[in-house]
Amino acid sequence: MNYILDTNIISALMEGDKRVKDKLQIIIMKGESVFINGISYYEIKRGLLATNATNKLKNFVKMCNSNLFNILLLDNINIFDKASEIYAFLKQKGRPISDADILIGASVLTKNYICVSNDKDFSEIDGLILEDWLK
Repeated sequence: MNYILDTNIISALMEGDKRVKDKLQIIIMKGESVFINGISYYEIKRGLLATNATNKLKNFVKMCNSNLFNILLLDNINIFDKASEIYAFLKQKGRPISDADILIGASVLTKNYICVSNDKDFSEIDGLILEDWLK
């Protein structure tokens, strides 16, 4: 199976959270792929730049350039079609979530991957397989 890490999981990994590190190690040892989505990359990098966290930024760039992760980009019209459907469904139900989470969820769904996050908003997206490595 393939996994896409959400921003909060990447942040926990960068802070050295043992639960996330242990789970990641197990996944990698099984030969499964782990992705950082482009939106989370942006969210992490903008925050580090805005706070002038140069050491953390160096570690983040090093982590992203390692062989452990691939960056998943929003490079397919199917992702945007699925995101539009998710948005419309949630808006009609009166349960809107952020566009970033919708796009991440759409990426996960179109690729049939697992979303790793402890953000409760993802539970609003029907059909999304969600794991919380911080529990």
